[in-house]
Amino acid sequence: MDLQTFRKQIEKKLQRDGWTIRYDHKESTLRIEDKATKKGATLALKPLLAKWEREEYAAVDEALRTVAVGLESMAKAVHLNGNEKNIFPVIRAASFPDKTKDGKTLVYQKHTAETRIYYAVDLGETYTLITDDLLNESGWELKALAEMATFNVRSLPQPFKEDEVAGNRFYFLSANDGYDASRILDQSLVQRMEQKAVGQLVVAIPHQDALIFADIQNDTGYDVLGQMALQFFGGGRIPVTALPFIVENGELEPVFIMAQKKPKG
Repeated sequence: MDLQTFRKQIEKKLQRDGWTIRYDHKESTLRIEDKATKKGATLALKPLLAKWEREEYAAVDEALRTVAVGLESMAKAVHLNGNEKNIFPVIRAASFPDKTKDGKTLVYQKHTAETRIYYAVDLGETYTLITDDLLNESGWELKALAEMATFNVRSLPQPFKEDEVAGNRFYFLSANDGYDASRILDQSLVQRMEQKAVGQLVVAIPHQDALIFADIQNDTGYDVLGQMALQFFGGGRIPVTALPFIVENGELEPVFIMAQKKPKG
């Protein structure tokens, strides 16, 4: 299927009363906006067409659903008061923007040299990042917001899958709720993993929907984790960092891993 035919199909699926769709020929993107709020989303067509050609139809449908749900949520008024149980921290790369596209300042705190902690109001199928305006409207202090968000993330389930490669144990958390990486802020979880580790505990947060703990017991383990983190980073919807972190007494220290060879599983 050529790009223009694919574009027309996508436009048809995204047609809604009150929305406008503009095509950027140079960038091969669609800009979908709500006429009333002037807020919207930009959809890159070339990677989406590539997924379609690989018959990853579910991934294409999910991308369109994400756009639709996002625009619908933007049209709703969001307040912090009354949403105390729906506020969560989200991990982002240190290079992530500190302002929204309409110029509002986002609330965030430094996490590591590679990452920041932003805060979000969960709206069910999507969430909205908290701005200074929202925080000021609520009358809360940033410290109170951070404590509330951290408390809420500790209440989330922690479904782990385990694997062993070359004498090293790997623990993959993937709840697919948008807050997988955020669970690194649960100090009780980090402490449990430290106590459980036989060797050196290392953690990777390659993208928003992935958290990997590794009990490294030999040099090959570092190579394995380095390759995993890079692969996950490249495939994530919201990449965070491909750089793993050594865990020492609950603190995270970035570590650069140069993989020498592809390990055998």
